Amino acid sequence: MKRSRINEILREGDAFIRSFGYQLPPFAYLSPQALKASDHEVLKERAMGWDITDYGQEKFDELGLFLFTVRNGKVTDLAKGKGMLYAEKLLISRKDQLSPMHRHFLKAEDIINRGGGKLVLELFAGAPDGSIDREADVTVPVDGQLTTLPAGGLLKLDPGESVTLMPGVWHAFWGEGADVLIGEVSTVNDDRTDNEFEMKIGRFAKVEEDVAPLHLLVSDYDTFL
Repeated sequence: MKRSRINEILREGDAFIRSFGYQLPPFAYLSPQALKASDHEVLKERAMGWDITDYGQEKFDELGLFLFTVRNGKVTDLAKGKGMLYAEKLLISRKDQLSPMHRHFLKAEDIINRGGGKLVLELFAGAPDGSIDREADVTVPVDGQLTTLPAGGLLKLDPGESVTLMPGVWHAFWGEGADVLIGEVSTVNDDRTDNEFEMKIGRFAKVEEDVAPLHLLVSDYDTFL
């Protein structure tokens, strides 16, 4: 992705988030220079901040996702069983924009439609070897009520509705009718190690530096900080 396109998506995403009355934390708006000059070690260690991905496929409008990690703990605390064991994100799934089929090894997550169109999730159970089970039903809690779908069934969430996805549940999602603001509340999240995709794709975008970055992405931290 060109950096100029990423900058544009950042501005559009921030405006969309604000339209629902949500304010991102102050560190979201630090310039790369200001972030580098600040005490940024916690943000870097926990990958907090902006995350724009086209999964390395160069077709963001069709295959992509906007994310902002508001807070995140450390994976090492999970083994201890104490500490900050949770994470929170905001996501934007654009109308008909696919976030491709994937599963998580450790992360359990609540996916919440915070506003906009319908959020559509395609769901599969995991087979014993971790692969997609294309025959078994899948059961997930939808706002505390267990809901069973056939393999590959579509769960459609209206604004205010949510689903809980446990580790190993395969899922893809997109917005229907309009762009969707999504809330994610989960266990500690490490996107570098905790995603398995059905497609042979990467998790982060490959960035072409045609202009200076407006804000750094979490995938920029190792390079710029």
